[in-house]
Amino acid sequence: MNGRKQLLLICGFALSLSFMASSLTALLVSRYYSRLPFNLLNSLCCRMVEQEPEVQKLIAAALKEHTRDAEIPEKTPDRGLLPALGYRASDFAMVSPGESLLLGAAGFSAGLLLFTLTFLYRNQKEALRIQALADYLEMAGIKKADLIRTSGEDAFSRLEDEISKTVTALQHTKDMAVDARNRFAENLSNIAHQLKTPITSISLSLQTMAQGRDNRQAAQIQRQLLRLTRLEEALLLLSRLDAGALVFQKEEVDVFTLLVLGADNLQELSARYETSIDIVQLGEMAVTADLEWTMEAVMNLMKNCMEHNRGGVIHCSYDQNPLYTQIRIWDEGKGFAKDELPHIFERFYRGKEAREGGIGIGLALAKEIIESQNGTLHAMNIPDAGACFEIRFYSH
Repeated sequence: MNGRKQLLLICGFALSLSFMASSLTALLVSRYYSRLPFNLLNSLCCRMVEQEPEVQKLIAAALKEHTRDAEIPEKTPDRGLLPALGYRASDFAMVSPGESLLLGAAGFSAGLLLFTLTFLYRNQKEALRIQALADYLEMAGIKKADLIRTSGEDAFSRLEDEISKTVTALQHTKDMAVDARNRFAENLSNIAHQLKTPITSISLSLQTMAQGRDNRQAAQIQRQLLRLTRLEEALLLLSRLDAGALVFQKEEVDVFTLLVLGADNLQELSARYETSIDIVQLGEMAVTADLEWTMEAVMNLMKNCMEHNRGGVIHCSYDQNPLYTQIRIWDEGKGFAKDELPHIFERFYRGKEAREGGIGIGLALAKEIIESQNGTLHAMNIPDAGACFEIRFYSH
């Protein structure tokens, strides 16, 4: 609020208070001075009657029109002659008590009205400033906002200045974080692309060696080639997730269908580990998600259970409530080690019993894919069972 408006408010409050105080003062003074002529005349008449008792009848006759209903007292009462003759202080006042009270009330009401208008004007200005500040903060949360133009030196202006400084600092921190994320995603992408050259060279060498007799060395190169290919694909996918370039399709996906499709794509791996996947149909339940990418995340969880539960059964169940849809995938193995459980979803983390050739990125990808679709993924141990993954897709 600028200095002119601040001065206007001060003048409005001062003038309204002056109106009310002046009205009350004038009313009290008017009542006091209206009794002075009556008291003076009453004292004078009493003094005259005391000195000359015959004067009382002359005074009564002179004021006959006011005393036709009253008897003329034989002697002067203690309170005076005029009250005994029916006179009051208002009979000698220039302004009647009703008029005086009316004028005082009118002045007080005018002051009160001016005070109310000034107060409402001040509240309206503050409400507008608060609304402007709320709009500024909302805009700052959506996109980069300009600095607040403060005017005046009141407490609200200092608050606006501090908020503007804080928003500027947060925007700077956000820009730095976005730049760091983009650089990280760019580095991952560069590493993945750099891997293409040796992968291509190894692939050509493998084709050449396949024509020879050293099949053992060719098989070893084939395994390393597959590992590098998976690493390249994982790095490219991570770079897309970090950069926000991976677009997920939002569609209604049946949970039972999602689990069955994931299990069908793992039949070859399931046969290698001699495991089976048990999926109980619990009715129609749907989640809003991308079928292909969500199935990729579910497959990574199933593969992890297979690797730590060879020859066992992988169980899948699901349920739904008004808040979320929950999917649980667990095995019958030893479960997660307590010291490894906090690091399960870290990128490139490999536990003590991780299979040879793994790169430790499948669970991290599954978590990021699910969380990017308004979901959560947690790992835990089930008593009298094994490791369990719990997925929740929230309705809102």
